[in-house]
Amino acid sequence: MNRLHESLRENVRELGDYLGQTMTHHLGPEFLEKIETIRQLAKEDRDNVHTDNKLQDYLSSLSDDDLLPVARAFNQFLNLANIAEQHYRARFRKTEDYRSVDQQSLLTLFSHLTSEQVSGDDIWQTITDMRIDLVMTAHPTEVNRRTLIQKYDAISEGLNQLDNGDLYLDQKERIRNRIRQMIEQAWHTDEIRHQRPSPVDEAKWGFVVIENSLWQAVPEFYRHLDNALHESTGKGLPLDCSPIRFCSWMGGDRDGNPNVTAKVTAEVLYLARWMAADLYLRDVDQLLHELSMWRCNDALRARTGSTPEPYRVLLRRLRKRLQVTQSWLEDQLEGKHHKLPPEELLTDNRELIEPLELCYRSLKECDMATIANGPLLDTLRRASCFGLHLLKLDIRQDSGRHEAVMTELCHELGIGDYKAWNEQERQNFLLTELRSRRPLIPDDWQPSAEVQEVLDTCRVVAQQSPDALGSYVISMAHRSSDVLSVQLLLKECGYHHPIKVVPLFETLNDLNNAADVIGRLLRIEWYQDQIQGEQEVMIGYSDSSKDAGQLAAAWGQYRAQEELVNICRRYGIRLTLFHGRGGTVGRGGGPARAAILAQPPGSVNGSLRVTEQGEMIRFKFGLPEIAQRSMEIYVSAVLEATLQPPPQPKKAWRDQMNRLAERALTSYREQVRENPDFVPYFRAITPEQELAKLPLGSRPAKRKADGGVESLRAIPWIFAWTQIRLMLPAWLGSDQALAKALEEDETELMREMMQHWPFFSTYMDMLEMVLTKSDADVAEYYEQTLVPEELHPLGRQLRVRLNMLKKAVLHIREQKILQEHMPLIAEAVRVRNPYIDPLHVLQAELLLRDRDHPGNPGVEQALMVTMAGIAAGLRNTG
Repeated sequence: MNRLHESLRENVRELGDYLGQTMTHHLGPEFLEKIETIRQLAKEDRDNVHTDNKLQDYLSSLSDDDLLPVARAFNQFLNLANIAEQHYRARFRKTEDYRSVDQQSLLTLFSHLTSEQVSGDDIWQTITDMRIDLVMTAHPTEVNRRTLIQKYDAISEGLNQLDNGDLYLDQKERIRNRIRQMIEQAWHTDEIRHQRPSPVDEAKWGFVVIENSLWQAVPEFYRHLDNALHESTGKGLPLDCSPIRFCSWMGGDRDGNPNVTAKVTAEVLYLARWMAADLYLRDVDQLLHELSMWRCNDALRARTGSTPEPYRVLLRRLRKRLQVTQSWLEDQLEGKHHKLPPEELLTDNRELIEPLELCYRSLKECDMATIANGPLLDTLRRASCFGLHLLKLDIRQDSGRHEAVMTELCHELGIGDYKAWNEQERQNFLLTELRSRRPLIPDDWQPSAEVQEVLDTCRVVAQQSPDALGSYVISMAHRSSDVLSVQLLLKECGYHHPIKVVPLFETLNDLNNAADVIGRLLRIEWYQDQIQGEQEVMIGYSDSSKDAGQLAAAWGQYRAQEELVNICRRYGIRLTLFHGRGGTVGRGGGPARAAILAQPPGSVNGSLRVTEQGEMIRFKFGLPEIAQRSMEIYVSAVLEATLQPPPQPKKAWRDQMNRLAERALTSYREQVRENPDFVPYFRAITPEQELAKLPLGSRPAKRKADGGVESLRAIPWIFAWTQIRLMLPAWLGSDQALAKALEEDETELMREMMQHWPFFSTYMDMLEMVLTKSDADVAEYYEQTLVPEELHPLGRQLRVRLNMLKKAVLHIREQKILQEHMPLIAEAVRVRNPYIDPLHVLQAELLLRDRDHPGNPGVEQALMVTMAGIAAGLRNTG
């Protein structure tokens, strides 16, 4: 059995010892003995030392007063284990699935491409034309409070410092003392928020990730990329080139979130600009301190006149403009709106970049390249990546809200019932108005509050610079008129710049119709002129999986992308696919490189947009070293997928996927939609109802307050099943599809597909990872504790299906145990189980107590801590 790296195990042990010292100091040695007893009983249960219920009996005997500190102890340990693991990954260049980053390192990849007869010019051109948008979203899957995250970051920094072999013993002891202090601070900090964060709070959290990690990581990564390009192609990365940009939905995503208003969006946009100005001011202050040189080129001398310190003269002017900009933004945030903005206000990215470039080129021409390539180059790289607005903000709204605007407006104008019109009638009306120069919306119109909010949002958009905005995403897009209606609303509200209006296809039916919708748009001459040769389409992973099951959804997403590539190619349009991936497999999650290389050929054509959600933002970008690795993986994978796309699937493979997907879809929907016991069972066995008490994000758990499972968002749907280790959304349907394939002797065909088709290989990898984290025995314990006996047959059936699927996967992969080819994943789960298992038993006990006697604050608090701890232990929420 492969073991986790010794340094990782040592760090986990040391952090655990510090936590034990803290608990002993404040709760006494008896409490630590209690925790060790629980851990040992859990370990013995896993090792089958005893077959009775010692762990369950021990935990169920705890008083209400004991429940919370016990839950906190195991939650805290699992978070400390995650810190040690992140540190290990950063230090030893490991990806999220424990593979070595060297497999995807830039130089290794460039060398491989060159050996495959890809020219250096093609590599350089693809990199410089590349556009990867990483879109940070505030989906409520980050269970940790920001104050705890900051303490965890400080612990991680301490581990980094201890890696320095030149430290004296007293220096090491000071660092260890600081780590102990942070662990003690964390112990005395409430893990659970008492109030839901506002959308503005969520946006500020995104800014903190940039300030604490990405501000350092971006220029370091580009320095690495520039060196690799020089070595492999002879040409470096242009100063104004940023293959990766960061965007955000925080404060712009109003889909089903009444808390995101036009006022909130405006505030977030101002705050982002303020944060950017503040970060650039820190950079410029450093440059003013360092760039004291007197030699400069003629261009700089012409701007500064005769002065002994020309660089400082120019930089002081830039600092003044940044200060004016920051002051003006503060006035806007305080509601002090001036009629005319100050003349020195920075409004265009070039106004920031131009003086920095002038200093850079002067230093280079005056034989001071070493100085030019220091902090000044870092600031230039940041300016190219983040601009004056820090993050491009996407706007997202449900198609039904736009339809409601058009319906009310047409009623007000007396021209008919828009909602009752067919698609052609809608398109005719919308295109007539889009081509018209006269205004459509009456000045004295007083629409309903919901319609007014949509219009107010469009007016906020109209007031922004194009550099501030990403895309306008239409969730639950069904038809071409959904896109045209947004174009019309933006025009009527005064937005005259090009903006990508992006349909999001979320259900299986909408994915199947996606190419037809886009094809209808591209046949419209006005639309072709409007999009200027570029079309963006968003693929929904969460809702399609919830609608159809993971296997059918994955195949539907693949086929939709193929068809979209073909239709855009036919019209000479450059397509960018926006992948709405979550952190879990049930929401399209998984290692980024594998996911990108598994896309259909031609779908990753030098451009990619992808959501980074919840806790995955911290896991991928929360530390500078990890953030650099994550950016390297994205750039490498997009380059490889562009220059060496995967093969077209053979007809036999495609036919097999059609059969598998059809079987999986039928099986999934029969269970979830047609079995009358399914919803009662789901609500009884999982903490789905109690999740609403966990104040994770600003968005409600349901799209409709009185809706059932069908209205439940994909995140709590997956979160709930993950908590009990059944992982049902990620595998239900696949079990019967694969079983039928084995029964019909299709094993060798599937092995061929695994070996030669990245899409199917990645699917099987993800399925195996889910099965490794699943645990039928844990799910059975929840059932015995919480579920009425008449529903037990359904639970037994689901557990049998899960175990049969494990056997099927092992047979197809010709393995004896799961993760045989990636043993460190299995080992990471194994060593965490003695700490997660007590949280499962506690959670079931707490759910029972909470349902029998609701309203006990101590029980509710402990229950929320168990949810956070299980999520931390499995590295998955929603």
